[in-house]
Amino acid sequence: MSELKSPNEQTLKFHVPLTVDELRGEGIPKPWTYGVRYRTTFGELDAQGHVSNVVYLRWFEALRMQYLRDYGWPEYATRDGTPMVLRRNEVDYLKVINLSQDIIVTGRTTRVGTSSCVMEYAVWSNGLCATGAAVLVFLDNDNAKSAIPVALKANILERDLNPESDCCELPPKT
Repeated sequence: MSELKSPNEQTLKFHVPLTVDELRGEGIPKPWTYGVRYRTTFGELDAQGHVSNVVYLRWFEALRMQYLRDYGWPEYATRDGTPMVLRRNEVDYLKVINLSQDIIVTGRTTRVGTSSCVMEYAVWSNGLCATGAAVLVFLDNDNAKSAIPVALKANILERDLNPESDCCELPPKT
């Protein structure tokens, strides 16, 4: 775990999942219950001096890898794991993010089917900076659609899609 003291001497956690209480303390509302803090780096900047558009997809990927492993799919991105591909990625950029800015990337699954699911993401720093979504499709070793791993699907249903849990005060669709 990486930690850094801020000017007010508070210890900040980086690159590890934050608790729901930590997320709420940072102003991140329900239904977000999974998030990781990062600090932007010089290598993430574009020619205009702010974070490059492609970096948001990298942040989503880093969060997705940790999320899927924490949600019961430890073999994700390993040679022996169930293959998974992204069918679609999308990002809406809402606010500029700059060098050395602390951000929190959140993720959740909003729909789950037999062989695919939809993940939504958000990037936060003094409010909402970007949103995104991805369609994940699970495959077998012959690249045909395959069932989502059982433990992963069970945890998604319990943690992200269970109306009894802390996570599921879903906003109305607009």
